[in-house]
Amino acid sequence: MSGTTAVARAQGLVLVVEDDPALRVMLRYNLEKLGYRAEVAEDGEEALAALDRGRPDVVLLDWMLPGISGLDVCRAIRERPNLRDVPVIMLTARTEEQDTIRGLDTGADDYLTKPCSIEALDARLRALLRRATTTYEVLTFETVRLDPETHRAERGGRRLALGPTEFKLLDFFMRNPRRVFSREDLLRRIWGGNIHVELRTIDVHIRRLRKALNGPGEADIVRTVRAAGYALDDAPTD
Repeated sequence: MSGTTAVARAQGLVLVVEDDPALRVMLRYNLEKLGYRAEVAEDGEEALAALDRGRPDVVLLDWMLPGISGLDVCRAIRERPNLRDVPVIMLTARTEEQDTIRGLDTGADDYLTKPCSIEALDARLRALLRRATTTYEVLTFETVRLDPETHRAERGGRRLALGPTEFKLLDFFMRNPRRVFSREDLLRRIWGGNIHVELRTIDVHIRRLRKALNGPGEADIVRTVRAAGYALDDAPTD
């Protein structure tokens, strides 16, 4: 991971969970140089203890940790009501597609493959922090209600357990109901044009959004349009 000479600016608190001592020190140094506040943990147990002490703005989480794995830490974050909307970036040396999908399915919002540049990490962090701090009016679509300020979403009075990226997707769809967006459109609108995210990432997050949004007996309102993309609609999925 390369260094940088960017000017420091006010940022959020990043919990860095990394078992490699040299990489842990380098990440903390570069993040603080960029203006982030950084807390570090060397394994899963230490990470969970840090999360008990306070809520970070983003978790940068190594996949391969001794003892409690990064995937297990990510699951624990998503199971805690006070933490389930904290963005998680998985940092991994694994490059297989199924490994990436597995990490996203566990609840990660993004992933970076080692080695990566601090500039790429900074871009991902800034994108997640922007999404977490943007507030708008309460949105409604049929029986779905979304409040960006309280980061709360409901369907028919049932609270929806959404990760940060699924919340952002639902927010975007509810502002543009019944319009079909390609995967490329969604990548550009949700992640930003300057960040490289593979197209399959969208499918993973759509699947997670559907799982949270559509309860037993409820119609699937996330419509798949073959060869075109996705839309929020009252029509059944193709």
